[in-house]
Amino acid sequence: MTKTNVARLLTARHETDAIFHEVMPEAMYDRPIPERHRIVFYIGHLEAFDWNLLGEVAGLHGSHAEFDKLFAFGIDPVGGNLPTDRPEDWPRLETVHAYRDRVREELDQVLANASPQLLNVAIEHRLMHAETLAYILHQLPFERKSKQPSRGAQQSSAFIPGSAVRIPSGEAVLGLRPYTELFGWDNEFNEHTVHVPEFTIDQYKVTNGEFLRFVEAGGYSNNAWWTADDWAWRSSNGIVHPAFWVRRGDTWSYRAMFHELPLPLDWPVYVSHAEASAYARWAGKRLPTEAQWQLAASGSAAHAVAGAWDPAPVNHCEASVSAFGVKGLFGNGWEWTSTEFAPFPGFRPFACYPGYSEPFFDGRHYVLKGGSVRTAQCMLRPSFRNWFQPHYQYTYSGFRCVANRRD
Repeated sequence: MTKTNVARLLTARHETDAIFHEVMPEAMYDRPIPERHRIVFYIGHLEAFDWNLLGEVAGLHGSHAEFDKLFAFGIDPVGGNLPTDRPEDWPRLETVHAYRDRVREELDQVLANASPQLLNVAIEHRLMHAETLAYILHQLPFERKSKQPSRGAQQSSAFIPGSAVRIPSGEAVLGLRPYTELFGWDNEFNEHTVHVPEFTIDQYKVTNGEFLRFVEAGGYSNNAWWTADDWAWRSSNGIVHPAFWVRRGDTWSYRAMFHELPLPLDWPVYVSHAEASAYARWAGKRLPTEAQWQLAASGSAAHAVAGAWDPAPVNHCEASVSAFGVKGLFGNGWEWTSTEFAPFPGFRPFACYPGYSEPFFDGRHYVLKGGSVRTAQCMLRPSFRNWFQPHYQYTYSGFRCVANRRD
């Protein structure tokens, strides 16, 4: 098991290194998303995390304590407290690369003795950041990326009409059983069941085409569809459309990873929780609870769009179908729920990483389920719980709706 996990960690390193290679050297100090660190931070952060997790346990004492601290923690600003650092506040790129290489060389001597849990934490943490880096690079200007892949065949933009699936009342199984060989994060424990009354849910994710109707109906200019807090955020930041959309005269375009293309009407729309909730109210529906989503996903196989940078049409993967006929639940965009991120009964923070979940049980983050085209296969497990604050637009996060009734 340990040998396999060491190989997985080395593979994960290769994946994150490849993503950094997509960035022009002069763009490493850019901050494509205001709420995130500059790109250079993540080069150091991935190694600092591994060192602080694995090196200290193994009794290693490096000579890079300053960088171990500098690159230790990311940021999750809530309430508009954006970072104010300057490019010159960070070390030179070659210095950061030297730190990366030194940490890897020292850690590689002790990886074979690391526990499976610690290795899994290091692996999945790095793979989470591979996805974070992808959506950060999505907002980087095209000319600041090192290569320009060909467009290939353009996706169909045929509108996929919405439909609904009735889910009979039943027991949703949430979380993981403890003391099994399957790795899970602390917030995934413990397994428990929740009774869910009958409800109706969209068969597919909401598409760009469906969301366009909301935009054209004045959804971003009518506060009736927004909570007071969400409306204040929308107004103060001038939010008038999804972050992945671009207005060109009288037409809409889509900002793909390496080029701009006409808005693909059958791709899932990627929006914040606030935008998803506003659409749901406008449509006379609402977002599903975590338990509703979990029940609707019962029996669904987790399939990713391997190697893709951008989503596919919502009906691209007929294999990802639940026992009830709900489609595309995994691998083509995270899905917002109405459930605040909170601990399951019996929650205990990881001793090795106590700050992973608990600081975000603050009533200001919402659970997402499923996974995107950039989510690693190992995290496309039904129990995995992602979370973000409601005003964050940049993740690969879509949604589907349930009927607006008292369930």
